[in-house]
Amino acid sequence: MDITEDKRCRGRPQVRPDEETRRIIYEAARHEFARHGFAATSMETVARRAGVSTKTLYRLVPNKAAMFREMVSDRLDRFTANVNLHAADHADLEQALVTALIACAELTLDEEVIALQRMVLQETGKFSDFARTFYVTAIQRTSKALAQWLRAQQKRGLIALDDVEEAAGMLLGMVASAPRRAAMFGGVPLPSRPQIEARARRGAALFLRGCQVQKPRGG
Repeated sequence: MDITEDKRCRGRPQVRPDEETRRIIYEAARHEFARHGFAATSMETVARRAGVSTKTLYRLVPNKAAMFREMVSDRLDRFTANVNLHAADHADLEQALVTALIACAELTLDEEVIALQRMVLQETGKFSDFARTFYVTAIQRTSKALAQWLRAQQKRGLIALDDVEEAAGMLLGMVASAPRRAAMFGGVPLPSRPQIEARARRGAALFLRGCQVQKPRGG
């Protein structure tokens, strides 16, 4: 390669894939929404934090409502993949359930997720579809991810449930609802990782006492 060609190659700007740019935008939006709220967050401030031009931002994300919806959806996509890849790998059912519950709790008890929920409560009156977007994209998808995991264990013949979706909601309630309410309304610090793990173990043990299929003696 001659010197002229080398300079031309080195001077050519690298083009970042749109998917990677979207991920950077979603992370910037998550920080801005959690810190300033939906109304006070502008597309321009998100673009600035993400290090992209507003032209690029609007090309990839048409408006602020879509940005919020897609940001939450992106975070849940990564969470769901984590549950599917790791929780099902355990041979021991109780430990597998503990792993799944920890993954759920770490998402729902994340400081920024709690901040987003506070924002939803504060501003849902101003934006009619705001609460529903968060419910469908975040809360409902979390429950469905856990329900899918439970359904897989039921197909394996390890547990017996009349209503998998209801059971998933109960499990999430045991692990995350009380700590979340305490943090949001009582100013109580969010649980540490060891506290989340301990709560997940207790929840898994209580749950399996009621639904685990017992193998016949001598079988």
